[in-house]
Amino acid sequence: MELYLRVRQACAGGMSQRQAAKAFNISRDTVAKMMTFSVPPGYRRTAEVRRPKLDPFIPIIEGWLEAERSMPRKQRHTAKRVFDRLRDECGFTGGYTIIKDYIRERERRGQEVFVPLAHPPGHAQADFGEAMVKIGGVEQKAHFFVLDLPHSDACYVRAYPAAVAEAWVDGHIHAFAFFGAVPQSIVYDNDRCLVAKILPDGTRKRAVLFSGFLSHYLIRDHYGRPGKGNDKGNVEGLVGYCRRNFMVPLPEFTSWEAFNLWLEEQCRKRQHDVLRGESETIGERLQRDLVAMRPLPVAPFDACDQDSGRVSSQCLVRYKTNDYSVPVAFGHQDVWIRAYVHEVVIGCRGEVIARHPRCWDREEIVFNPIHYLPLLEQKINALDQAAPLQGWELPEEFATLRRLMEARMNRHGRREYVQVLRLLETFDLADLHAAVKQALQMGAIGFDAVKHLLLCRVEHRPPRLDLDCYPYLPKATVEKTRPGSYMRLLSGDAEDAA
Repeated sequence: MELYLRVRQACAGGMSQRQAAKAFNISRDTVAKMMTFSVPPGYRRTAEVRRPKLDPFIPIIEGWLEAERSMPRKQRHTAKRVFDRLRDECGFTGGYTIIKDYIRERERRGQEVFVPLAHPPGHAQADFGEAMVKIGGVEQKAHFFVLDLPHSDACYVRAYPAAVAEAWVDGHIHAFAFFGAVPQSIVYDNDRCLVAKILPDGTRKRAVLFSGFLSHYLIRDHYGRPGKGNDKGNVEGLVGYCRRNFMVPLPEFTSWEAFNLWLEEQCRKRQHDVLRGESETIGERLQRDLVAMRPLPVAPFDACDQDSGRVSSQCLVRYKTNDYSVPVAFGHQDVWIRAYVHEVVIGCRGEVIARHPRCWDREEIVFNPIHYLPLLEQKINALDQAAPLQGWELPEEFATLRRLMEARMNRHGRREYVQVLRLLETFDLADLHAAVKQALQMGAIGFDAVKHLLLCRVEHRPPRLDLDCYPYLPKATVEKTRPGSYMRLLSGDAEDAA
C-alpha cells in the first residue's frame, strides 16, 4: 500500500506512467491499474473455477449425501469415506483435498440462518432439563422445569423426580405463584406429555391434562418445529445456564422441597443481574412483563393425573406399574386415582380412602400397615408373616407390650396387641407411644388400659384405672376370721388351725 501511494503521488506531480514504471521498477500495466483505482482492487476472477477431475463425480456424491439425510448423523458419509468410495468404486483419480473442500463448502451452503426475534412483554417459553443431584443421600437424576420470560430474562426453576405431565403442570402453577401473574402465551416443544399427536396440517392434539390446564389459565400455546430447539432459544439457553450455575457443584439436599426452595432463592438473586447489552436489571425489566401479564385465577389448577382402578383381593390398587394399598373394607371395589407429583390419592365414590407417597420405581408395592390391621385382627396367625408389617419401625415399647400380652394371655394377647395398633387409625403414633409407655410403667398390660390412658392424654385429664375390674390379675380368696380358729391356735393344734 505504501508503494501504491508513492506511485500515485509521483504521477499526480507530473511524472509519466512510463517514467514511474522505470523509477519504481514495476510494469506499466501495474502503473496504469494504480492510476485507475484509488485503492488496490484485489484479485478478480473472470471465469468460473473448473474442476475437471471432480466435476464428473459430483452427481454421484450428491446422490450419496441426499440418500442418507434420514440416517443418524454419526452414520453418514465423511469426506474421507466419500474419497475412498470414489477411488475404489468409481475410478476417481483426484486427491483427497479437493473432495474435502467440496464437502466443506456444501455443508456451509446448507447451514441454517436465523431471523433475530423481538420479545414483547408478557410472553414466556417453557422447557425441561436434566442434571444429577443428591436428595436424601441418594444420587439421582433431577428433571428441572424452567419458565423464561424473554423480554426481561426473568426465570423460574423447579426440580422433579420425573418429567411427567403432572410435573409440567405443577411447575407452571408454582411459576405463576412465584411471579404473581400468568403469561399471555407460552412457547413449548412437542413433548409427549403436552402434545398427544401432530396432525397433518401442523396443528397439535393436546394431552387431556395439559388441555385442561390451558383452559383454566386461558393461555395461548405455541409450539416449535420438531427437533428445532432454536424456535425457543431463550429457554434452551436458560436450561444450560441453570445447569452450569445452579447444579454445579452437585446439589445435596434432604428433600425435593428443600431443593426447590433453594432454587427459588437463586431465581430471586438473579433478578439483580444486568445482562450484556442491557442498562436495566432483570428485576427492573420484569416489571414491564408483570404489567402485560394477566392476574392469577381465584383457585389454582389441580395438577394431577386422573385414573380409575379396582381393588384386588390383597387390597392393592395398581397405578403406572406400582401397587398401592387401601383399607381392607374396600376390597374388590372400583376406585378413582389422583396422582400428583409427590402423592397418590385413592378414593371410593366421594370418600378419600388412602394417601401414599408417589413411587417413581417400577413394579413396586407401597403398603400402609394400618390398612391391614382389621384383617389381621381376624386372621391373627398371619401377624408374623404379614408383608405390610415387614419393615414397619415402631418404638421398642410396642415390642415389649406384645411380649407381655402374649405371655399373659397367649393367643388372645396377640389379638389385643393388634387392637392396640388399630388405635393408630384414629390417633397419632406419638400419643399412642406415650400411652403404651405409661401402661408399661403402671403394669396395666391390656388393650382397655392403653386405650384409657390414650384418651386421658388426648383429653388432658388424669387416668382413673379401676384394677378391681381388671380381668387378668391373679385372684386370691380371703375367708372371714372365725373365733374357733383362734381357740385351736391357743390349744396348740396349729395344724388344724392352718
